[in-house]
Amino acid sequence: MRILVIHNFYQQPGGEDAVFYKEVEALSTQHEIKTFTCRNQKGNTGIRQFLAYPFNLSVSKQIQQSIRDFHPDIVHIHNLHYGIGPWVIRRIHRLGIPVVMTLHNFRLLCPSASLFYRGKVFTKSVQQHFPWTAVRNRVLDGSLAKTFLTAFTYWLHRKLGTWNKVSRYIVFSDFAKSLFKASTFPVSEDKFVVRPNSVDVTPQLTTGIQESFVYIGRLSEEKGVVPLLSAFANLPPFSLAIYGSGPQQHIVERYADKFQNIHYFGHQPSEVLQAAIRDADALIVPSICYEGMPLTVMEAYAQGTPVLASKIGVLEKMVLPLYTGMHFIPHYQRDIERTVLKWVGLDETSKQQIRENCRAEFQKYYTLEKNMEKLISIYEEAINNKEEKK
Repeated sequence: MRILVIHNFYQQPGGEDAVFYKEVEALSTQHEIKTFTCRNQKGNTGIRQFLAYPFNLSVSKQIQQSIRDFHPDIVHIHNLHYGIGPWVIRRIHRLGIPVVMTLHNFRLLCPSASLFYRGKVFTKSVQQHFPWTAVRNRVLDGSLAKTFLTAFTYWLHRKLGTWNKVSRYIVFSDFAKSLFKASTFPVSEDKFVVRPNSVDVTPQLTTGIQESFVYIGRLSEEKGVVPLLSAFANLPPFSLAIYGSGPQQHIVERYADKFQNIHYFGHQPSEVLQAAIRDADALIVPSICYEGMPLTVMEAYAQGTPVLASKIGVLEKMVLPLYTGMHFIPHYQRDIERTVLKWVGLDETSKQQIRENCRAEFQKYYTLEKNMEKLISIYEEAINNKEEKK
């Protein structure tokens, strides 16, 4: 199969990039792959990119030429924001090539992309045909102009019927699919396919260092970092290791300086992070927003490390209480403390069974091999559907 994969990189690397790289690498072992990528720029170049967002004719023509040169059987889009834009979907459709699009976030429903605003889940855009509430609140980077142009771009392409030109939308969970189904997004439910994320991790036995916990991710408000820090400030016997960077890094550094049980290691390569997960008694995911599908949870399961997570969105389904981990109430520092103490208080036999359950859960749902098989079946379905319509 000949596959063109399209992806727009943000200015800062993230989980979407990791998924893009991993899938391209895996697909390349058995198929002919060509990629087309852009990167969001800063300064005047970035402004020009953003202004072209609704109708980026230049980049669309480049992709159109790539298709003519490569003759793909299918095009897979990961991210269009903002250096590529949705206009390219129309160009690809005009050439008769089926399009599959992975929805890594909720930007098609709200300019915020995360459905998060001022410390809380923000879902008003889900039921609005044009997200005026999001625009008034400047949910995208606190900017009225950026929020409006993003909202306008996606609304305009709703009116133009662009989104119905995508053959299949890939979402990571039933939770994400239910949000789109309940929204005003004008695409039928049968175009959405649930395919969990996956990771390629060689499972290793955890040493299960007692009373050691780890957080890995972006250091930002929506990730629930501050409630986590506050909880461990009251749990001095238990160690918390934090890996990552972001706008709340200074807060993490302040806590690490003040409390001997909180340790900050900054941004580290994947092998260091995997070792940290492997050697932890549990991974903690304290998000207060709707996640897509955190790779760290799957990496933890692969290594038999249980997960303590917020009971919110996809995390409520991924983490099974006393089977693969435990839940706590988002935002609530005291409930994080209660959950950590409850976890520490479990007997070793129960913990060992949960570790084994984690490995089984990984093998059942999140291996790269199984999920690549699912991806190919989605491609084949989209191609066959296109042929039937011809």
